[in-house]
Amino acid sequence: MPHLLIADDHPLFRAALHQAARAALDDGSISEACDLATTLDALGEVPDTDLVLLDLHMPGSRGLSGLAALRGQFPAVAVMVVSAHDEPRVVRRVLDHGAAGFISKSASPDEIAAAIRTVLDCGEWVPPHLGESVAALPSDPDDSDLAARLARLTGQQYRVLGLLAEGLLNKQIADRLAIQERTVKAHVTAIFEKLGVRNRTQASMLLRSLDLVDPARVD
Repeated sequence: MPHLLIADDHPLFRAALHQAARAALDDGSISEACDLATTLDALGEVPDTDLVLLDLHMPGSRGLSGLAALRGQFPAVAVMVVSAHDEPRVVRRVLDHGAAGFISKSASPDEIAAAIRTVLDCGEWVPPHLGESVAALPSDPDDSDLAARLARLTGQQYRVLGLLAEGLLNKQIADRLAIQERTVKAHVTAIFEKLGVRNRTQASMLLRSLDLVDPARVD
């Protein structure tokens, strides 16, 4: 039986996704998460989850960073991004970072169900009205390279990187993650090596390059 995880911070939209997902499945289970931390915890508890429906903009996830975290820590789990940010270039970036598909938040329940069935059948889903536009866009080598580098990080290293990007010092990171400061230093050294950067500023800039403006929150 397939297991789906819906990760979105809006209860009403989670409910809509849940209904569409249930219509797409003959059987199987569906769980929900409201932020990136609980999403990662849920995948840690059920690592053989078949598909995550991931909102790009929810607490703990800045643009493509949540997708990068899931792909890096749980590479065997298929991820389909769900977002109102449905410009062709964004969809292209989502696919380049390892997503199995993209669903616009304006999609109908029938389209969402069709997307879920397609991805569970090991296919790739792009909204039909965006297919040609997305296919015409070349993959950005910088995105593909960054995705590959981020995939080298362990889950703990990715968490340390996120806290580095917030400007926290090693001691603060150690307190936040309940680990030794020397362990943080070891993680930071490994992060620099795996990402090919020389300092905290460069590492933070790489992570911030995944940021996207949330169209639902623009004044």
